[in-house]
Amino acid sequence: MPVKVKLDHCVIHVSNWERSNAFYRDVMGAEIVQNGNRTAYRFGDTQLNLHGPGVQPAQVARLPVQPGNSDLCFEWSGPIEGAVAHLNSCKVAVEEGPMARSGAKGAGTSVYFRDPDGSLLEFLSYVTTA
Repeated sequence: MPVKVKLDHCVIHVSNWERSNAFYRDVMGAEIVQNGNRTAYRFGDTQLNLHGPGVQPAQVARLPVQPGNSDLCFEWSGPIEGAVAHLNSCKVAVEEGPMARSGAKGAGTSVYFRDPDGSLLEFLSYVTTA
């Protein structure tokens, strides 16, 4: 029987809760989820769990995620020009792009930018413009 898995969550590190919560809520569209003394950023049925000030990573993590040490891609639902306009309106600098890239669904167009801790983020659009 073939194994069927799907990404449920991954972990990033934030160094300032207020600043990162605002960024991931306003720029990335995350739902901020509180679970006791832990915070997570939810995107539909996928979640970013967080290491940060006051959070002790599980022992099994061995090496906790470091600030700025992540590289994550998020699918942008419309043309990539909309992602660029959104980042500009949020005063987030585009580091590279738009440029042709490929992702889980095949060929697309991406722009790269950073979160407040320096982690590399990417918006990838599979929508083509004429």
